[in-house]
Amino acid sequence: MKGKILIIVENLPVPFDTRVWQEATTLVDNGYTVSVICPKGKGYEKAYEKLCGVHIFRHDLPTEGSGPVGYAKEYGAALYHEMRIAQWIYKKIGFDVIHGCNPPDNIYMVAKRFRKYGVSYVFDHHDICPELFEAKFGKKKGLLYKSQLWLERKTYENAAFAFVTNESYKEIAIRRGGMDPARVYVLRSGPKLERLQIRPPREELKGGRTYMVGYVGVIGKQEGIPYLLKAAAHIRKELQRDDICYGIVGGGTSLEEMKALSSRLGLDDIVTFTGRAPDEVMLDYLNTADICVNPDEYNPMNDKSTMNKVLEYMALGKPIVQFDLTEGRYSAQGASLYAKPNDYRDMAEKIVALLDDEKKRQEMAKLGRRRVVEELSWEHTSKALLEGYETFFARKNKGECR
Repeated sequence: MKGKILIIVENLPVPFDTRVWQEATTLVDNGYTVSVICPKGKGYEKAYEKLCGVHIFRHDLPTEGSGPVGYAKEYGAALYHEMRIAQWIYKKIGFDVIHGCNPPDNIYMVAKRFRKYGVSYVFDHHDICPELFEAKFGKKKGLLYKSQLWLERKTYENAAFAFVTNESYKEIAIRRGGMDPARVYVLRSGPKLERLQIRPPREELKGGRTYMVGYVGVIGKQEGIPYLLKAAAHIRKELQRDDICYGIVGGGTSLEEMKALSSRLGLDDIVTFTGRAPDEVMLDYLNTADICVNPDEYNPMNDKSTMNKVLEYMALGKPIVQFDLTEGRYSAQGASLYAKPNDYRDMAEKIVALLDDEKKRQEMAKLGRRRVVEELSWEHTSKALLEGYETFFARKNKGECR
């Protein structure tokens, strides 16, 4: 048996969190003992279960925060439960490493409690929290913003090494986090092709329309759903197209708000919100969609972040329309059309142009699918995960790692 790893994730339950679940099962398959601490969620209410060799411990969490006070309450409760459960796991199962998945950037505090036992901290950088704070609250100053920068610095100071999702995050790890580049591994959240099955469309989901535009992801403040809904209204009212429907798969704190906006825009008969849905429902909608969209607005957070939905669209052979963002363009390349940032009218024009060009759609679909199969699937990207841990444990066994 190789080393023992405790993964802590605060914002999603496991195995619903795809990246964390793929990491955990890959590590187990390669001889590591893996435990996970995460919150409970709909469909994931058991306090403990063992799935695919992974020990999963779940805890209660307050309703997701929507402001500074709400976030403080949520993060404080999570930290308490993480400390409590980690102590139990250390006694009963053990761990050599705590692998912390942000947000928030406070999980290193749990690892510090176990440093005297020789436990190291590994940072898995999912979101850049200062930019996330700016996207949610529109502020790049003040005590709360500065606290995000401070927590990020402290996280990197306490990390033996780090996994980051792309080159933009690696640059932040080096510049803001002060990390040695040799201790930063780019671990992209590549999709597992066996999970994303290409299957026949379900035409009845289109409700009699000719085309469907698909979306999958979180329905939150920074995901840009208003741009998509305004684009849909523009397409219907200004471009006089009533042959297009929209399937929006996902849940989040802004779901009801987005449903209300859809109603105000007169879109209820052509827009379907599924809410948080299992993979079967997601696959039905995305396989039925003629194109898929990523309406994430341009901001410092989204510009530097790799969005899982873009890679999932590509894996399913779907051409994409999205705003022109740095990492979005890196991921999709020729599999996407790129609208002017935050311009829903241009997004609408791109959607209609792509729907009307079947040959272009087919070419883009092939490009995207091939890029995932040959380079960006989990089969390829997970090599960084294994390389990171193999290097780390080799050094730790020689007494070279903190």
